[in-house]
Amino acid sequence: MTSAPAPSAPRRAPEPRSAYRAFRSISTRWADNDVYGHVNNVVYYSWFDTAVNAHLIDEGALDIHAGQTIGLVIETQCNYFAPLAFPQTVDAGIRVAHIGSSSVRYEVGLFAAGEPHSAAAGHFVHVYVDRESRRPAPLPARLREVLEALRVPA
Repeated sequence: MTSAPAPSAPRRAPEPRSAYRAFRSISTRWADNDVYGHVNNVVYYSWFDTAVNAHLIDEGALDIHAGQTIGLVIETQCNYFAPLAFPQTVDAGIRVAHIGSSSVRYEVGLFAAGEPHSAAAGHFVHVYVDRESRRPAPLPARLREVLEALRVPA
């Protein structure tokens, strides 16, 4: 007896820039391209981290050297819609979909410079923990403020 394959979820579609609250430009590097002539998929995850953490640092919500609270990634995912390649500037759009007591779901759209729709979009979840104990810690007030400014309606 064979079973029918499980129905797949509808494919996610590219999104417009207006779906995101903040942007950071990132330059591609020669080393980002793979043998197929476009940016390798693992680089996209690095851009997610770079865009979000740089925004938090710039806003005074994250001190990566001396802060008591740090974010650990517990989940990540990405959908790809169009290739990106060196040399190119990528605009990373950031928004927050969920804020918990110690966790945050960030959503990031990656856009080729000047393009209206995302070339890729994904998310990652940070659980914020105490730097020493690595146990979940409440989000600090300044971090929560910055996250609220990035939050989009459910």
